[in-house]
Amino acid sequence: MATVYREQAPPAPPSVRRRSPATVLLVLLWAGVAAVIALWWQNTGSVVGTAGWLTAAGRISGLLCGYSCAVLVGLMARVPLLERRIGSDRVARWHGMAGRYTICLLVAHVVLIIAGYADLARASFWGEANTIVFHTDRVLPAALGTAVLLAVGIVSARAVRRKVGYEFWYYLHLLTYGAVFLSFGHQISLGAEFAGNEVAKDIWFALYLSVLTLVVWFRFLTPVVLNLRHRLRVESVHQEAPGVWSVVIRGQRPETLGAESGQFFRWRFLTSGLWWTSTPYSLSAPPVGTRLRITVKSLGTHSASVARLRPGTRVWAEGPYGALTAGLRTTGQTLLIAAGVGITPLRALFETLPGEVTLLYRAHSAEDLALGGELEAIARRRGAKVLYALNKADGSRPRLSPGTLHGMVPELADHDVYLCGPSGFAQDMYEALRAAGVPDRRIHHESFQM
Repeated sequence: MATVYREQAPPAPPSVRRRSPATVLLVLLWAGVAAVIALWWQNTGSVVGTAGWLTAAGRISGLLCGYSCAVLVGLMARVPLLERRIGSDRVARWHGMAGRYTICLLVAHVVLIIAGYADLARASFWGEANTIVFHTDRVLPAALGTAVLLAVGIVSARAVRRKVGYEFWYYLHLLTYGAVFLSFGHQISLGAEFAGNEVAKDIWFALYLSVLTLVVWFRFLTPVVLNLRHRLRVESVHQEAPGVWSVVIRGQRPETLGAESGQFFRWRFLTSGLWWTSTPYSLSAPPVGTRLRITVKSLGTHSASVARLRPGTRVWAEGPYGALTAGLRTTGQTLLIAAGVGITPLRALFETLPGEVTLLYRAHSAEDLALGGELEAIARRRGAKVLYALNKADGSRPRLSPGTLHGMVPELADHDVYLCGPSGFAQDMYEALRAAGVPDRRIHHESFQM
């Protein structure tokens, strides 16, 4: 049954979501911060004079920066427990936040330590900086690592990030591993907290070794095994709507990948112009037999090139990732809200979610409804509802207010809601759903703009 939306309106408040795996991880991370501060406190005697205060502050900021570097790299490791239980978008946000903390702590450490030693030696700031960097054991590699981290931080700043290509940002980001490696030696050899404290030193080594193991295992070995085992190739490419294309990918035993509707892979197509970057695209249909399918909207150079893929092209995949799966449901009634190419993971869920399911699809016009025929067929087969929110004849957007949503979906507050679309749309819909009385814990959203 298909319906085109009509209009109404009211409003109300928001709340904060908590998922237990996320909460447990955050508690562990903050416990690590507390342990680092305790280690510094235990090894800091009475602080005397300006130089003493500056160097003490430089030590704690450096120690916290070292811990933050380990967290930063651990969050980049694509550990399945984090990617699937907590959600890739949330892990990416935590990684971005940890990155900002790391850069701030790094700058504070460098400035405070140099200033403290300069005051002690009655030297100029830049003169002391030259002495420390070029005449102190293990500091020069750390200085190079610092330069790399600062470069990554600058390129990751929102204003700069919007102006550089994804590939440049991605590969520069990978240099974070090298930067952390370069700075590790000076943490151990020059850190006052580790001098004569073998237990603290062993724990620090264990922390970094654990993070290194996660990175090697999940970012390098796991994808190699996956792709050697499944040998994925493009089977066919066909157009779904203006600028929207589906790619069918065939492989050996893809059912053993463990992929679920709502999840995504990072795809690298091994052909000219595409092999050097991997991009996240959701499965747009449940995995069936030997086939996987993704649906891509032309939004940039990479996505536009997908339309020109030839059958037989080798595909390198990493995943599956994402927590936007049936496991999030808390009720027997579900509303799926999609905009634009956000329909792709929700189309797969529309076919497989148990219980009563309604799909609301926002698009500019009827011809922009990618996968529309499939949605109608699924709705008929399972007795579900498809609702469309299309622009009016004059081009104005429909207003999806709390009252409108209530009119479209009676008992809306008793539904789980899955939400996928551009960030502005997702934010507007989240606020409308909260105002319509949907509890925060029942609004499930994951962004793939990483």
